[in-house]
This record gives sequence, C-alpha cells and structure tokens, in this order.
Amino acid sequence: MLAECWSDTERAKARCFSSGDTPMEKTLRLVVSEDGQRVDKYVAERSPELSRSRVQQLIDEGLLTVNGEPAKASRRLERGDEVVVHVPTESGPQLVAQPLPLVVVFEDADLLVVDKPAGLVVHPAPGHSRGTLVNALLARYPDLPMDQGNRPGIVHRLDKETSGLIIVAKNEDARRDLQRQFKQSKVHKAYLALVEGRMEPQQGIIDAPVGRDPRNRKRMAVLPGAGRKAVTEYRVLDQFEEQALLDVRPRTGRTHQIRVHLAFVGHPIVGDRIYGYRKQRLGTERQFLHAHRLGFRLPSTGQPIELASELPQDLSVVLEGLRNPDLLSAEDWQG
Repeated sequence: MLAECWSDTERAKARCFSSGDTPMEKTLRLVVSEDGQRVDKYVAERSPELSRSRVQQLIDEGLLTVNGEPAKASRRLERGDEVVVHVPTESGPQLVAQPLPLVVVFEDADLLVVDKPAGLVVHPAPGHSRGTLVNALLARYPDLPMDQGNRPGIVHRLDKETSGLIIVAKNEDARRDLQRQFKQSKVHKAYLALVEGRMEPQQGIIDAPVGRDPRNRKRMAVLPGAGRKAVTEYRVLDQFEEQALLDVRPRTGRTHQIRVHLAFVGHPIVGDRIYGYRKQRLGTERQFLHAHRLGFRLPSTGQPIELASELPQDLSVVLEGLRNPDLLSAEDWQG
C-alpha cells in the first residue's frame, strides 16, 4: 500500500510505503533543509493530516526518529537530518460487544475496577479484534466514554500476560479526572514481581528513561538521553536461592516500564520471554507480574480508596514451590 508524504527540499510528493510490521501503519520520511526548528513543529507543518499534539503523541510512543534515533519533541533539527515517522492509521478494528466474564472488585456511578486475568488483552488491536477486556465491557456498559484511541473507558492498561487491577471510567468526567490523577502521579500502583537472581540492595529506585527500542519497535528499552523519564521503586519481600519476590511501585507509567527496568538492572522477571530468559528454569506459563494494589481518589467525592487483589493461583503455586521445594514433584519444574 502506498501513501503520500512530502520532500522538504522540493515540496514534491514522495512515495511512502506502509510498514512491513503492521498493515495499519504508514511511514513518513522527511529530509531537513534548514537548521533550528523543533521537530514536532517541523513535522506538523509538513504533514497536514497530523496536528502538533498528534506528532507529540507519536514522539511519546517512540514512533518518530531523527537519524535513526528516538527524539524528543523539543529537539532542534539540523540541515540534512532525516526524520522518520511511523503513523498508525486511525481506523482500527470494529468494536464488538461480547458477554465475557469479568471480575469486578469495585463499582460506583463513575468507574469500576476489574481484576484482569493473565491472557486477556485490554483493548482490540490488529490480531486481537475480539475477546478483549473492551469487548467484555461494551456488553455491560455500551455508553462508555471513548478516548482518542477509540478505547472505551480505558485510562491505563496492563500487558496481556500481567494480571491484576485496572480502572475503567464509566463517563467522560470520570475519565478526565482519572487521567489527571495518573498524570499528577496521584494513582498509587503496587505490583508483585518474581525476578531472577539475588536482589541487591534490598530496596531501591531505578531511574532510567524508557522509549521504543530503535532496533525493534515492538520492544521498549532504556534509552539515555532519548527516552521518556521513567522511575520505578522496589523492595525485596522474600529472597530465595536464585529468585527474589519484590514489591514494585512505578512512579511513572511508561509502556513495559517494570519489565524493562528490572531487566536493565540484571534481574528480569521470571517468565518474561521478551525481556528476560528465553529458557525458563521455573514452570511458569507467563511473566510473574501481578498488579495487586491500587489506590486513588473517587472522582465524584475525592474520597481515597485502596483495593487489593490476591496473587492468582498459577503464580502462588510457583511461589509456594520456592518456599517449600519438597512439596512439588519434579514434573512441576522445568529445566
């Protein structure tokens, strides 16, 4: 599929091919002819279909590079720089209501909190048009507010294989209030994570910018000087011979932040085959990461609320095996 983009030097149409990774994306390539302009303003001026705020969103998602490296919106361009923008198309999968089971741990007129199981995708995307949390929500709440990504009620997300608590807004006022709380770091999230190795020190803060991996845009990576600020606090709850159970509290909300940060310091999450070990030594079918506590203020009243979710059975079995290795047979372990 072909799309149109513009050459900065001649203002002439150039051919722009859709990405080979996903058919719902086109690639815009621009070559800079003058020094000094901010990259977000530069791209917006030369791409009528992209507003400046949309360009900034693409930058935040790691979908814009300058000379092959992720760039910040404030970066000043120089003559000869090549700017590449990967633009997902606006039309996504049609949203379909499906009466799927949901575990709701809290609900009022403004929101609900769902205990999401591992394996459930939060919202439809290429390859996952049905069977998602959004499909299930629409069956119960057909009037959920839409965000710019056509995701009804969703104000934050969990990875497919991460279990635990997730908030869903039921009206537009609640959605905006919750987004404000997230932006101001007033939503407190705590995760249980089992990581590889002996964790030292016993508690600490990982402060390392995270952005889209320029070598593989399906992954995230620590990118000094290029990624967005990302801060993760952790504390060791239990230390085993070759693994450690952590209480992890992200202070920011970057994509895959916890997984990337723990792998960055040499302690990837057990079962994480993207950022951790491909060959797992414990019998885990998925990454050992569970969103077990969630605190925020109710939009209507401002009343603080804190909710908790017990560790799912598939993870609690692994943990019990580490605490009592004689209780499990050899068939329960891999490697």
